Amino acid sequence: MTALDDLLRASGLPRKESASGTSAGVKKIHLHAGQLYATAEPAEIITILGSCVAVCLFEARRGIGGINHFMLPTDSPTVNPRYAGHACDLLLGQLLALGARRANLSAKIFGGASVLHIGPNTGAELGTRNIEAARAKLALEQIPIVGEDVGGVRGRKLVFLTADGTALIRQV
Repeated sequence: MTALDDLLRASGLPRKESASGTSAGVKKIHLHAGQLYATAEPAEIITILGSCVAVCLFEARRGIGGINHFMLPTDSPTVNPRYAGHACDLLLGQLLALGARRANLSAKIFGGASVLHIGPNTGAELGTRNIEAARAKLALEQIPIVGEDVGGVRGRKLVFLTADGTALIRQV
C-alpha cells in the first residue's frame, strides 16, 4: 500500500479496491512535465509539481476531465505542451473533442512553487510567472477557476480524479 493510496482513502471518497490497490475500473495515469491527458472515462491522474503548474479542466456533469503539466509561462513559436498557452489550448481542444461543453467547464490550478527561491521574493520567479500565465489563459477562455493551491516554497503531489474534478494535494 502506498502513501498515495492512504491519501485517497483518507479523502472519504467511496472506492472499491481491486487487487492491485487501484479503484476498480479506474485508470491510474502518471503525468510528467510537458504532458497532458484528457478522458471521458474515470481516471486518477498523478503528477509532481515544483515551479511547474498543472491546470485541471473538467465538466463534472458529463464526467469529462483532463490535466496539463506545463513548465514555462511564455509560448514558443512551435506548439508544445511544455508552454502554458499551448498546454491549455491542447487540453481544451481534447476535452471539447470528447464532448465537453466549454460553458460547463471549470478549472483548478496547482503548483508554481518557488522551489529554487534565492533572496527576496521579487515576483519574477518562474513559479509565480507560471501561475500568472495559467490565470490569464483561463480568464481569456472565460473558464472559471473553482479551486487552487499555488505558490509557496514546497512542491506538491497532485492526484486529480477526472470523473468529478476532485483534487487531492500533499506538499512534498
